[in-house]
Parts: sequence; C-alpha cells; structure tokens
Amino acid sequence: MKKILLIALAVVVAAVLVGVMVYKQQSGYTKVLTAKIVRQDLATVVSGTGQIKPITYANLGANAMGRVTHLYVKEGDLVKKGQTVATIQNVQQEAGVVSQQAAIAAAKTDVAASVANEKTAEANVEKAKADLEQKRLDWERAQSLYKDGILAKQDFDAKKAAYDTDVATLNQCVAALNQAKAQTDSYRGHLQMAVASLRSNQDLLDQTILVAPFDAVVTNEPVREGESVVPGIQNTVGSTLMTLADMSVVTAEVKVDETDIVNIQIGQTADVSVDALPGKVFKGHVTLAGDQALLRSTGVATLQSTTGTEEAKDFKVVVTLDTPSSDLRPGLSTTAKITTAHKSNVLSLPIQALTMHNPDDDKLKGQGGVQAASLSSSSTAKSTPVQGVYVMEKDKSGKLRAKFVPVTTGITGATDIEVVSGLTEGQEIVTGPFKTLRALKNNSLLKRDTAKAVAPGSGGNS
Repeated sequence: MKKILLIALAVVVAAVLVGVMVYKQQSGYTKVLTAKIVRQDLATVVSGTGQIKPITYANLGANAMGRVTHLYVKEGDLVKKGQTVATIQNVQQEAGVVSQQAAIAAAKTDVAASVANEKTAEANVEKAKADLEQKRLDWERAQSLYKDGILAKQDFDAKKAAYDTDVATLNQCVAALNQAKAQTDSYRGHLQMAVASLRSNQDLLDQTILVAPFDAVVTNEPVREGESVVPGIQNTVGSTLMTLADMSVVTAEVKVDETDIVNIQIGQTADVSVDALPGKVFKGHVTLAGDQALLRSTGVATLQSTTGTEEAKDFKVVVTLDTPSSDLRPGLSTTAKITTAHKSNVLSLPIQALTMHNPDDDKLKGQGGVQAASLSSSSTAKSTPVQGVYVMEKDKSGKLRAKFVPVTTGITGATDIEVVSGLTEGQEIVTGPFKTLRALKNNSLLKRDTAKAVAPGSGGNS
C-alpha cells in the first residue's frame, strides 16, 4: 500500500513539473490566428436595394368625363400597340361626329353646285364675247356706210345701240362669273370649317376610346365597368383606368449609399436577385448612375428638401437586365450587386489582418523612465500611423516573432483585399483575434492558436 502511494505521488510530482515547464515555455508568447498571402481573383461589389421597374410604362387616364362602358382587357393580359383596351360613354361625341359628317356632305354638294354655276357663267361670258364681236363688226360697217351716205340714220343708230347692249351684256356675264367664283370660294370655306369641326369632334370621340400606346402587359386596373371617371383638372389628378408596362426591357432601380456611388460607372456588370424568385440571379449592367442625392428618410432630392437636417443619403442607380424573365413583375423587391472593380490572379490578404502602426512605438521600445516620456512627448506630434500587417518571422533562436510590414492595398473584395506592395506570396501574417492584433507590438513573441478556427481568407495556418 505504501509502495502504491509513493508511485502515485511520483506521478503527481512529474505532472506538476511538466506543467511548470510548459508554462515557462509559453510565458511571454501571444497566441494568434494566421493566414498566408496567396494569389486569387478579387472583385469589389457594391450592393443596393430597390424594386423592379419597366423602362417604359404608362398610366392610361380618363380624358373625358363619363361612365366606363367596357373594359376589353384585365390585369396580366398582353396588349398590342393600337389595340382598344377600354371605352367611356360617348353618345354625345358620336352624335357630334355624325352631325359634322352630314354637314361635310352638304357642303361638298354646295361646292359642286357652285362649280357648275361657274361653268354656266363662263359659257355665258364666252357667248357674250362672240355676240359683242359680231356687233362690233356690224357697228364698224355701219359707220363706214353712214359716212358714205348709203345707210339711213335710223339703221345707224340701231347698230350702235345693239353694240352698246352687247358690251353691257358681256359686263353682266363677267360679273355673274365673278359672283359664281366667290360663291364657290364661300362654299369651300364652309366645307373646310365643317372638316375642322369634324376633326375636333372626332378628337373628343377618340378621347373616350383608350388604345395601347405600345406592346405591353396590363399591370394595374383600378376601375370596373360602370364606374364614372373624370379627367384631370389643373393640379387635380384624373382617374386612372389602367397601367401598361413594356416588360421587354426591365430594370432594377436601386438606391446606393453615398459612400459607394463614386465607384459606380455606366456599363458595369451586376447580379440582380428578386425576393419573390429565390435562387434566380439575373445578369445586368448599369445604365444610369444618379447625380442627385436622395434623403434616406423621405426619398426626396436634397435640392427639393426645405429642411437642413443632416442625414444619410442615397443615390439612384438603374440596372438594365440583359435577359428579363416573364416571371418578373413591376414593384418586386430586388437587390443588385454591382461589380465596380475586378482583378485576376492578384496577391491578397484577409481584410481583418490590416492594422495601423505608429513607427515611433518601435523607438520607444527599450526606453524607460523620464527619457521615454520625453521622447514620446516630442515625437507624438510628428508621427503618422502607417497601414500594414504583422508578418510571422523566425528569429536566430527559431522563435516566431511579429514584424510590422507597411502594405499598399488596392481593390477590396468581400473578405480579402489586394496587396499592391509590401508582401510576397506565401508569407504568413497575423489575422487575429481582433483585440490581440490591435494590442500587438513589433518583435512580440508569437504562437499559433491551433485551438481556434483558421482566419477567413485563402491562406491558412502552417
């Protein structure tokens, strides 16, 4: 029994000694997560939320007051350009058109009759001219005979009277012809007035017949047959019979944060997802990047806002879908992920590995007392923190130490960022934990924390 107790005591002592040795070996070490610098494809993505909108749509409103007599389509129907989609009560308008059509027919008859009168008057003028020519010759002959004393005075006077009569007759016929032409012009004016009135009445009738302005889908129909509608007056909105949307060209109109709008350019590619169609992603490209900031709380443009309250702002961005689907409907909630930058096969590191380091901290290391305080107070104003990462390197004794390396970065991906300069492929860097990384000092002893998961990124623990 005593022997067993001695053996147990020896085991406990050995365990304690091993624990003490391990503790001494680990004292002064900082456990960290690591990753390696690798090459990969990176893309910077800007997200925005909004809704599906057709690029072309129209609200067909009432242009005349009356009762809806017929709706020829319903929501979801496809319509063709020029197709009649609805009619409003139009008895008076139809009567006006028929009345003016009759007036035009009567005016045309009057014009035709007046033209015939012109022809008669023209014939009378020609006959009067021929008679006058004959009377002129008789009068000239009578003058010669009268001088020679061959013609009696009575016959001479008769020839002169006949000539004067035909002159008057010709003048009368010419006046009648001019009167007939004037009458024709008057009738033609009446005809033009009737045609103009018909055009006006036809327009009033057309306003009671609604036709599709383009090929579209009926997306909204807020009225029913038999309901009365009214046109808009000044600032009062009129009745809307239906909304038509051309779904051949569909867009996602989203709002992008003001900090991201500077990276949005026309033509950039985007992936568009719709909440109502999970699992489907539509490819598209940016066709509009708004220049006007919108207040996030109200959606009103800043130039139109009368308040001076500072708040977050968004910008409108329109993404046109390359291949729209028939499943899409206007107003569906959507999210657009716009690729603003893309690079292939570039050096990258996890974003969380980046930290800011003050070079003067290295100068203060090893200094103590009044000298360190004096150096700190004299250099703080001049120092500028530098962006970089802590690289794991072995010292001469083989121990892992942290070495701060300034890094120049490029485009930012979802979890990684491009390394432009400062690092090489395969180098192992410290990625966390966050608190440890922020408090880490240059030349600190390091130990890989194998108990925790590898930090996000392409690299892993070695």
